[in-house]
Amino acid sequence: MLDKYYQLVTNQNDKKAELYIYGDISSWDYDSSKSTSANSLVKSLAELTDIDEINVYINSCGGEVGEGLAIYNALKRHSAKVTTYCDGLAASIASVIFMAGDERVMSNSSLLFVHNAWTYTAGNASELRKSADDLDKLTKASINAYLEHVNIDEVELKQLLDEETWLDATECIDKGFATKIVQSKSNKNVNQSVKHQIFEKLKSKQSQKGELPPVAPVQPPKENLFINLLESLVEK
Repeated sequence: MLDKYYQLVTNQNDKKAELYIYGDISSWDYDSSKSTSANSLVKSLAELTDIDEINVYINSCGGEVGEGLAIYNALKRHSAKVTTYCDGLAASIASVIFMAGDERVMSNSSLLFVHNAWTYTAGNASELRKSADDLDKLTKASINAYLEHVNIDEVELKQLLDEETWLDATECIDKGFATKIVQSKSNKNVNQSVKHQIFEKLKSKQSQKGELPPVAPVQPPKENLFINLLESLVEK
């Protein structure tokens, strides 16, 4: 059984805290011997009085609305600068927590998912009507959190929730859910590594012939051409 759905790590030396929310946001599906609810997290955040920055990393399909709203509000009222990162998915109530960031960062391989609140219920007609009314209020609370940051109106926002919408990073920037897209460094590093290997290979071949050609700046070709050229040189 899991310990809890979050981990909070502090570093007093640089006055930063790292909060990782990975997993279902639930107060009961974890080790009963541990304090795992938003209550314990909110108290821990309140105790971080000497922290200037809080970085929140999210990869969650969502969970309990009450848990998520409590975390959102705790982060919003903290005096530190809050930066939220969507590491994979920020879905359902996790997308509301994502909105707590002063800066909200995504990558081109991360997604937000927004929808209306839902539940399982049973009972007579009056009880079912009350459940529907309660769900409307829960959804409204999430809408209020979104509207503090997005640049779309409530009508368009409600349509996104009604349609249970997946949003990629570009769409999130356009609509104001996110403030920044970070690009992966891996492709750039691969390109530089391949270019270096090709240059060294060519230089080695020319030195074996007793001459080195002048090196002129060239425009880098596409990555797949570099890789193909490198493979052909290695085969030779």
